Amino acid sequence: AALLEMEENQITLDNLEKGADNPAFSSLGEERLNEEYGGPHGESKEERRGEGNGRFSSYCRKVLQPVSKAKRFCKAHSKVLRRIVLGLLGVAYLCYFIAACWLNFQRALALVVMTAVVVFFTCWSLFKKHCGAKVLLLLSPVWKCFQKAWPWLKWLLWVALLGGLIAWLVLDTSRNPEQLISLAGFCFLVLFLFACSKHHGAVSWRAVFWGLGLEFLCGLFVLRTDPGIQAFQWLGDQIQFFLSYTTAGSSFVFGNTLIQEVFAFQTLPIVVFFSCVMSILYYLGVMQWVIVKISWLLQVSMGTTPTETLSVAGNIFVGQTEAPLLIRPYLADMTRSEIHAVMTGGFSTIAGSVMGAYISFGIDAASLIAASVMAAPCALAMSKLVCPEVEESKFKGKASIRLSRGEEQNILEAASNGAAASVGLVANIAANLIAFLAVLEFINAALRWFGEMVDIQGLSFQVICSYVLMPVAFLMGADWADSPLVAELLGIKIFLNEFVAYQQLATYKKNRLSGLEEWDGSRKQWISERAESITTFALCGFANLSSIGIMLGGLASMVPHRKGDIASLVLRALLTGICVSMLNACLAGLLHVPTEVGDCVAFFSTANFSSTSYTMYTCCKELFASSVLENGTLSFTGAWAGLAEGVLHLTGCCGHYNHTSCAW
Repeated sequence: AALLEMEENQITLDNLEKGADNPAFSSLGEERLNEEYGGPHGESKEERRGEGNGRFSSYCRKVLQPVSKAKRFCKAHSKVLRRIVLGLLGVAYLCYFIAACWLNFQRALALVVMTAVVVFFTCWSLFKKHCGAKVLLLLSPVWKCFQKAWPWLKWLLWVALLGGLIAWLVLDTSRNPEQLISLAGFCFLVLFLFACSKHHGAVSWRAVFWGLGLEFLCGLFVLRTDPGIQAFQWLGDQIQFFLSYTTAGSSFVFGNTLIQEVFAFQTLPIVVFFSCVMSILYYLGVMQWVIVKISWLLQVSMGTTPTETLSVAGNIFVGQTEAPLLIRPYLADMTRSEIHAVMTGGFSTIAGSVMGAYISFGIDAASLIAASVMAAPCALAMSKLVCPEVEESKFKGKASIRLSRGEEQNILEAASNGAAASVGLVANIAANLIAFLAVLEFINAALRWFGEMVDIQGLSFQVICSYVLMPVAFLMGADWADSPLVAELLGIKIFLNEFVAYQQLATYKKNRLSGLEEWDGSRKQWISERAESITTFALCGFANLSSIGIMLGGLASMVPHRKGDIASLVLRALLTGICVSMLNACLAGLLHVPTEVGDCVAFFSTANFSSTSYTMYTCCKELFASSVLENGTLSFTGAWAGLAEGVLHLTGCCGHYNHTSCAW
């Protein structure tokens, strides 16, 4: 039997080829031999295993003992260690900051501004935490005196503000009378919304006037003051530069050819990148901090409740269905007026993710940012005008509202979730563009067919909008010649969506900047710079018919039992959102300053007539206007009088543009 067993366990070449192991040298074989012969020392398997485990556990405890001591030490002195680490990081940043300013202060100016903002708010929070109660106690007598004097002081303040505003308008509009049209349009829209109010006697005029005042001050700062223009222009340039990083990812996935030639691969990846960045900022708490600061300003000045104010402030950065998520736990108990304010805020603004796409079209980034910021106080004010508060809010006077945070465990998960969440948005944008452009082409074909039946040529949806909304475009401040095109874009925005409208606006802007003729026969190829600015503000909002379903679906899924209230208010909120964007456009027209052409003589002295630009177009028009043709002799007036190169410059202009002066 022993010989037979040995023969069975022999190692042969056949066994090696099949990968068989020798049982005598395997762990099973060794255990079997130890069991048969009592083990190497005659001990049982359980005893040896227990002794081995004990020795291993003792060895691990000895090895990990310093680690345990270090862990206990860090836990006991966590505050001190945290301060030391923060101090070292602060010293390192201070050294870096000083070095950057020393090497090139102009280059480090943005770093100085960001550092100053962070230091100010850090010092303010520390001051409020440690000295806030003492300061409030010291100032309480002053506050009591102020409250006593406030009934007559507020009227004095309102009279002073109104007088200053009227004086400024008289002086400002005397140079550009066309601004008065925008002012008239602004007043008309406010009166129209008041006429649509559900409860005229319950309107909170404090919220209305403060909201419009904050909107006006924001517009004045952005469009008229040098610091505001430079700050928003710098911010817009930085966003454009930041969005250019999208190319690194999209070119790797799709290739350089596709991202340069195909719209979907050029623009839509920006939405993915921006959504990823916004998710990271939410995880870090940056967006919540910014939203809370903005909502605090609106709440203190306008007297609105924290819930509706937070949602409207959140709409500056996120979309119409994402902003209500900030206050999701409170939606069930909100009044109808507060829900109306939440929906109006969603319709009046655009999301940061799609803003990146519009900037990539060539739309002015500073104007888009300004429009989103200005829309927040205006939306809150007009919401309280159309649907004033007639119920007792449960959140009136509530000190603070807890903002919801994401459920991500780390920054990588936040980035991944943000990118994944954008897939649905990208697909939605692509699907809507395909569907709406196809539907628009079908509608235009049908209208052309009906028009040809009665000898009306070229009838289209755009033509109908240009006639119907032309008075509205003119009231916003667009020139009468530009009003049909502006009205056409408004119609596309309201009845289709703003994405298609911004695409068309970008085409008009590109035509103007490339120096094309303003008119190609009877067709206008571009609109003026003033009309561009007005249209940019007018289109900046999600207020279109397709957004009704998005708003209803988003809010109803959060609070199903309030679906009836949401459905009954959504059309009012849509109308209010459309008018808020138009009010912003009226302010843009009122505050717009025409860009000066500059010295055309100096421009032509270095110009290359092989290509055209908007500056060349305006200078050529100026040269055409100054040329005089009498008895076959060409002469020039104004700055061109006596200029030897005038005829040469005129020849170059005639190579690109048609004018009667070119006939000489």
